[in-house]
Amino acid sequence: MTTGSLLVADLVLAVLAAAGWLGGGAAAAARRRPLALGLAAVALLATFGRAVTVVALARAGWWFAAEKVLVAAPLSLAAVVVAGPRLLRTAGDIRSVAVPLLFAGYAVSAALLVTILHGYPASTSVGLLAVAGVGTATAVSWRFLDARPSRTASRAAVVVTVAALLAGTGLAVAPGAAPAVPHGHGYPQVRTSDEPTRRFILTAGTATVRVGGRDVAAWAFNAQVPGPELTATVGDVVEVTLRNRNIGRGVTLHWHGYDVPNSQDGVPGVTQAAVLPGQEFVYRFRADQAGTYWYHTHAVSDVGVRMGLYGVLVVRPGPPTGLDVTVPVHTLSGRPLPAARVERVEAGVPVRLRLINTDNTTHRYALAGTAFQVAAIDGFDLRGPTPLAGTTVLIPAGGRYDLVFTAPATPVALFVDGRAVYSTGEVSTATGGWPVLDPLTYGAPAPAPWTRFDREFTLVLDRGLDLHGLLPRYAHTVNGAADPDIPPQVVRRGDVVRFTIVNRSQTVHPWHLHGHHVLVLSRTRTAAVGSPLWLDSFDVRPGEVWEVAFRADNPGMWANHCHNLGHADAGMTLHLMYS
Repeated sequence: MTTGSLLVADLVLAVLAAAGWLGGGAAAAARRRPLALGLAAVALLATFGRAVTVVALARAGWWFAAEKVLVAAPLSLAAVVVAGPRLLRTAGDIRSVAVPLLFAGYAVSAALLVTILHGYPASTSVGLLAVAGVGTATAVSWRFLDARPSRTASRAAVVVTVAALLAGTGLAVAPGAAPAVPHGHGYPQVRTSDEPTRRFILTAGTATVRVGGRDVAAWAFNAQVPGPELTATVGDVVEVTLRNRNIGRGVTLHWHGYDVPNSQDGVPGVTQAAVLPGQEFVYRFRADQAGTYWYHTHAVSDVGVRMGLYGVLVVRPGPPTGLDVTVPVHTLSGRPLPAARVERVEAGVPVRLRLINTDNTTHRYALAGTAFQVAAIDGFDLRGPTPLAGTTVLIPAGGRYDLVFTAPATPVALFVDGRAVYSTGEVSTATGGWPVLDPLTYGAPAPAPWTRFDREFTLVLDRGLDLHGLLPRYAHTVNGAADPDIPPQVVRRGDVVRFTIVNRSQTVHPWHLHGHHVLVLSRTRTAAVGSPLWLDSFDVRPGEVWEVAFRADNPGMWANHCHNLGHADAGMTLHLMYS
């Protein structure tokens, strides 16, 4: 059973336990003895079942079980201790056990709410407030049901509840760390002073584009979706002038996966101000990384990218040989892009398919009709790629795969989520049952470049209630906080840095660090054994733990965020800072 499955099972058992205790209490109050006893039995079984899942989660990693051990376990134990003995002495009026059963329900429900609304890390203040909530709800039930506990029990309950409420509130409102990133600072411009050899102009504006036979409202670069394909050769100096015609919320250009100088990274509020209507900004950098990349706005990026403000960047080591095809996959107003394309190719021609996922979610790619190799991932060539056939690849949000093959005499087709997007003729192969390539085991291994780490950081991805803004929000969190309140990771130039990224939520998070590629060390305690895998975008699935490392060699302040841009906008953004 995977850790992700354990998280789901634990949540289901917690809901069953809470519903059983509360339902049993309500049934007891209504003097429905068989129903009360049956629901209480379900609650007991679910509570004991949770003990098993919590132990298993703790073995998978403390991150997955912290609040369950520190908050849920004591409250669940209290529930069993209070309600269990009373259930064994129910020969008389079943209504006498209503409050103990309700207490058990409140205790288990409070623990469940801690997991859902707070998550990781477990805090003393949250635990105390949960105890206060249980005490208050129990007191109200006593009053409502006209129960008469002993004076000693009443006084003890009042003291515990008031003390927990005061202490928990005091700890919760205590001053915390300062905001992570000093927004509103100046933006020093550090760009190459060499004369540009490749110049482009991109104008952002609203447009109407044709998708799937229908006119669709879009935001576009140069009135097209995707924007113009920008190409360069290693050694070129690329200059791109961005102009904003009428995008009211502003635009920028972020070079996804391209490790440009910090001032050229295109993150508003961090590396530059957003380019407002009527303004322009000039980006200039040296093309020293061959590979497949893409660009997109980073201003209100969740909306801007979905509406069409993206395009392809390809840097080649020299003149192209054979057929070189880019396939940027996107969903615009519910319609898939690109449109299906059929191209006749002579047998023997070398073909490179550059697959780019510009959406917020993972896509499944299958190449039918020929064997192929995965030559590169996220712009970095793989070592010793081997031929594959009948195999699919999953590309995370923001990720890129380069597939290479020699065109056969028979047709070849590339399917994305079962839809043919590029082909050299008709292919009717069913690809739905094909196995998925694990890139951590593909290609030839090489020794790791580092044996020690100067800085280590752990990022625990979760959901939680964020109360620091004008309005509460159910945020996507990192280490229990949401942007802009997540402390940054501070490094020095030359440091070898290791990140441990833990997903204890129920959602896939495609992780993306700006300005650096990271070397994958392991995934959920299984070491990477294939070609060295240098990524800038990778899916951290529920219950997974990724260990990645990089050398801090690109000074500045860099965004580090989930590339499901809706998640980033909802709090899952932090920053890497050089001291």
